[in-house]
Amino acid sequence: MRILLIEDDHLLANTMLGMLRDEQNTVDWLDDGQQALNALLNDNFDLAILDLTLPRVDGLDIVKKVRSQGIETPVIILTARGDLDEKLQGLNAGADDYLTKPFAMAELKARIRAVTRRGAGVRTGGLQVGRLILDPDSGQLKLGTETAALPRSEFQILHYLMRHPDQVATRRRLEEQLYGWEQGAESNALEVHVHHLRRRVGKQTIRTVRGVGYMLDSKAAAEVSPE
Repeated sequence: MRILLIEDDHLLANTMLGMLRDEQNTVDWLDDGQQALNALLNDNFDLAILDLTLPRVDGLDIVKKVRSQGIETPVIILTARGDLDEKLQGLNAGADDYLTKPFAMAELKARIRAVTRRGAGVRTGGLQVGRLILDPDSGQLKLGTETAALPRSEFQILHYLMRHPDQVATRRRLEEQLYGWEQGAESNALEVHVHHLRRRVGKQTIRTVRGVGYMLDSKAAAEVSPE
């Protein structure tokens, strides 16, 4: 997934960054409320992890503004505030879940899995389109009786396409999934990764939309067989 981490405690943020990236996520990090609000209003993320106490714009105000603009990015709020009313305010503003500091990284992982499964309709056995089953926890692709562990880049692309079947994903959107803000992509890197994926799932399953990007064809995915 592409995750926006919004946390002004740099020590905690660095710990979370390491864990999230180890889980094959692309993570962008901000420590300023106004910058975070601008990013959520103008960019695309699969999840936001949001501290409530931030410089310039408070986390609760960020959630309220984002939801008022119709943006449905799942949000997990982090708070050192122990008051139940404040937690309820976050949920009532539109957050999907919350964690009270301090927390264990294992608990954050579990909350992320729960929130993203709800948002994407992911079943316990994985994300499924046709005969393709992708396990977000292990990064494995199952097709028929065959199972393969995907490299990070292929996993990121296929995960996004399977969450949005029969919808065109632009090159920019897919490159953001892979690299976020910090890294640039080689000019043909995306094509190379898609080529490798097609060898796994069939050429007709991932269609090229000329001049725009790619689309996962759910009908083709229902008929694909392992080579």
